[in-house]
Amino acid sequence: MNHRSFRLRQLTHILASLGLLATSTAFADAPLMQQGIQLGDLGNGSVVVWSRSDRESRMMVEYATNKDFTDSKIIRGPYAMAGTDFTSRQELTNLPKGQDIYVKVWYEDLSNARTASEPVMGSFHTPGTDQNIRFVWGGDTAGQGWGINKAFGGMKIYESMRQTNPDFFIHNGDSIYADGIIPESVTAENGQTWVNVVTPEVAKVAETLEEFRGRYKYNLLDDNVRAFNAEVPQIWQWDDHEVVNNWSDSKDLSADTRYVEKNVPTLIARAATAFREYAPMRPYSSRESERVYRKISYGPLLDVFVIDMRSYRGPNTTNLQTGQSAETRFLGKEQMEWLQTQLKSSKATWKVIAADMPIGLNVGDGKDAAGNARWEAIANGNDGPAAGRELEMASLLKNIKKAKVRNIVWLTADVHYTAAHYYDPAKASSKNFSPFWEFVAGPLNAGSFGPNTTDATFGPQVVFSKAPPAGQVNLSPYAGLQFFGEVNIDKDTRALTVDLKDITGTSVYNNVLNAE
Repeated sequence: MNHRSFRLRQLTHILASLGLLATSTAFADAPLMQQGIQLGDLGNGSVVVWSRSDRESRMMVEYATNKDFTDSKIIRGPYAMAGTDFTSRQELTNLPKGQDIYVKVWYEDLSNARTASEPVMGSFHTPGTDQNIRFVWGGDTAGQGWGINKAFGGMKIYESMRQTNPDFFIHNGDSIYADGIIPESVTAENGQTWVNVVTPEVAKVAETLEEFRGRYKYNLLDDNVRAFNAEVPQIWQWDDHEVVNNWSDSKDLSADTRYVEKNVPTLIARAATAFREYAPMRPYSSRESERVYRKISYGPLLDVFVIDMRSYRGPNTTNLQTGQSAETRFLGKEQMEWLQTQLKSSKATWKVIAADMPIGLNVGDGKDAAGNARWEAIANGNDGPAAGRELEMASLLKNIKKAKVRNIVWLTADVHYTAAHYYDPAKASSKNFSPFWEFVAGPLNAGSFGPNTTDATFGPQVVFSKAPPAGQVNLSPYAGLQFFGEVNIDKDTRALTVDLKDITGTSVYNNVLNAE
């Protein structure tokens, strides 16, 4: 491809985007970018740009510090091939600090004509050394049968998040519900009917790789989600529903008639493959290519520590063991050591730990063969000194106190309501830790549940919660009990302010934390 023909195609893009050239002429028989673009893992002067073509093609990325794309840089990105479901990602590096960056992405097919797709635009703001920080977080998207309802406005909580103009977004997991069927319609509270957009991949539980991929493509059908993705860099982690509800080494699907594929490791492999194809994540390394836990630095005010509470855990059990073992593993030895080391060495004012599950809420997983309660998360419902998975958490919290690491805030989702928890060692059964806050937000277009009971081991005090009324479960987005969290860090005072917001973007709780 010579420079002249490349610039001619670029001019064609510009004329078509301005309406001066018919799209049908400019992009006839060209690749399609039906899923838009995503931006991910922004930090340290780099960002990941993700997109998907509908055929074999090559990703092209252009970026600049102005809307006119003067003095832009163009990158010939990777090939989008069938082996990755035609997804691709390109990292932009050496980005200027504290700048608006404008991005244009398109695909060129692999014919001799190199026909180019209509470009998709995006933008974001890079971290600076002297600026306020605003970000949002939440989890649980398209669960419990509540999918894309166009009459409702689609997944409009994503538009409410976009309207806050955040620097980035943390998705705490359950980015899809692979184990949940999305039917054509669902009867909601008060006799209302919820009508879903339905595709073949969401009409049954996901078992094949194509079905897992289809779950991500389904969410990207929503206009709100695609608009959000093009403007807000994301930090993804995963939890259970990317695979199957409450999965661990003890998961047994033998009695679940929805599944033909009963091998949980096979489902995990297919689910993990689809997750990494569709998540706008930077691959970690060849040493551990599937690693999710990582640190993302956002200037002197903030480090985000993304942890993985799913990949390294032992089986879900009664969770009452008195000593640590393979059964009580939750984060795992290597991740624990990494987190402790990184927290201790962090020079950022605030250390946010993005967790896919809360610490002190009781989250059950049915009963074992003997009829004893089995637990999905850290807590075990007994309110006593640390036992089971709590032993690992007690060790982490003790280490944080010993290292005198200050200004740690935990952000999570998972339980489908919103809450603010203060962990107070004076009211705990296991007391050797410094007090800290944990904030819960969600769901993002899924069923509303809760509130969960607390386990007193680490002394969680429920300062605020908003959930469905007693006895009501799986409320639809019609009920308005959909929540996201917003964090603002002031560059002058260094104070961190948390707002828990509802589906309209209205704050239902506010808390200002001062840096120590």
